[in-house]
Amino acid sequence: MSLRKLRAVLITAPLIVLATAIMGSLSLAVSLFDSSGRGQHKIARMWSKILLAVSRVKVRSEGLEKIAPEGSYVFIANHRSYMDVPVVLSTISAQFRFMANKNLFSIPFIGYHLHRAGHLPVDNANPRESLRSMTEAARVIQKSGISILIFPEGGRTEGELRSFKDGAAYIAIKAGVPVVPVALIGMRNILPMGSGFVQGGEAILRVGEPVSTIDLSLQDRTRLSGELRDAVARLIESTPERAELTAH
Repeated sequence: MSLRKLRAVLITAPLIVLATAIMGSLSLAVSLFDSSGRGQHKIARMWSKILLAVSRVKVRSEGLEKIAPEGSYVFIANHRSYMDVPVVLSTISAQFRFMANKNLFSIPFIGYHLHRAGHLPVDNANPRESLRSMTEAARVIQKSGISILIFPEGGRTEGELRSFKDGAAYIAIKAGVPVVPVALIGMRNILPMGSGFVQGGEAILRVGEPVSTIDLSLQDRTRLSGELRDAVARLIESTPERAELTAH
């Protein structure tokens, strides 16, 4: 076993588990007094920064000035790694909630925490339930003034960016808020799919121009999804991973 993997097993992994247990318990305690999810979101940001620090992951952000901290958006991003979540949480300061696979909500402790923090389950295998989840997400945006984050490829991917599902476009159009394309670069070096070892390295979070949904109807969602996929692809291609980023 290499020295890097040995460090990941003996130091990084135990610290991640410890930080998750402590911060998760604190978040649950806060949720008893704060039903808005805003307190839990602040704790989640702290948890993310701790995870990145112990994992020796450095995040370089670009384009954050395009986001109004108190604005409401639908954020979309490519999805290469389980470490995508802490990278986004630690970097984007806007209040947002995740659309997460409903199976995660069945996991003891984790599922209860996701529910208490205001994250939304989605069942991609059931079109009727998926539509209901998207409608609820739009309602939450309008009612609470927060944002939603979605990985529109439908799960973690390798290789070329996949086509985007229409859910993000549907939610943004129905809620009447802009969609913000986000590119996550370097993530497959930090925690590749199929690997249990978090490795140090540099990640880039690049924010594109918000895309307005004013004057769009739900019939425009497929066209918008294609445009958003192209926007994220351009953000990724402006810094080729293999040329610019290396794991440490």
